[in-house]
Amino acid sequence: LPFPQWLTDFTGLKEWPGLDPPYIPLDFVDFSKVPNHIRQHAQGQCEDPVLRDLSSCSFDCFNCVASDDAYTCPKLSQTFDDGPTPATLKLIDNLRQPSTFFTLGVQIIRFPEVYRQSVAKGHIMGSHTWSHKFLPSLTNEQIVAQLEWSIWAMNATSGHLPKWFRPPYGGIDNRVRQIVRQFGMQSVLWDFDTFDWKMLDSSQSRKEQDIYTDLKKFQFTNGGKGLMLEHDAIMRTVNVGIEINQRLLGDQLTVPQCVGGIDYIKRFA
Repeated sequence: LPFPQWLTDFTGLKEWPGLDPPYIPLDFVDFSKVPNHIRQHAQGQCEDPVLRDLSSCSFDCFNCVASDDAYTCPKLSQTFDDGPTPATLKLIDNLRQPSTFFTLGVQIIRFPEVYRQSVAKGHIMGSHTWSHKFLPSLTNEQIVAQLEWSIWAMNATSGHLPKWFRPPYGGIDNRVRQIVRQFGMQSVLWDFDTFDWKMLDSSQSRKEQDIYTDLKKFQFTNGGKGLMLEHDAIMRTVNVGIEINQRLLGDQLTVPQCVGGIDYIKRFA
């Protein structure tokens, strides 16, 4: 994806960044509004008692959700993370209704046409950060960088500003949320994780049938409601997504339809 002139004018840079994007100050982000009692923590490090407190509301540690988090749906519906990729094309060609995709900035600039084709088919495009960092481990400035560069990639590719945001690894607490909110975005979590990514790890024994079995159990126990976490990063997970969409689930909703929200903050002509 070419680096747009408007972004050069704003940032002083001439090319897209690497995996650790530079922090560019934004006048609407006020760090004084960000809780300072929630300390940075690495993934899986949940010993800090502050993280257990509702004032922190850590999802990655204790599955805590805030009042404005989207995490379930009246109809059991799929969502997909980590694209766009070439495998995404097969997925969007086989989904029976629009879905919600949480995209990475580094992938958008690699595969802008896949992103645009997804938009053209009516799918909702949300942010999944620039490069899939675990946000609670980052400084406030680094979190802003992950968000702003992801949003700029989406804007430069398809002329819109995202409303919906999914934190990588479910890594979110009230420090991260407060920064996300200042971008006008809402966080989207889930109540059914397919763990489809475990099929990609040679040390794991998870198979496609395990996902389908777990899905049917959840579908029964949760009364046909819920929001699913899947991935469109590679063909194997895409094939699972297609099987679920065509054979195991009925009519589905996009995230904004699930919670009665808007598709995007703004669309540009």
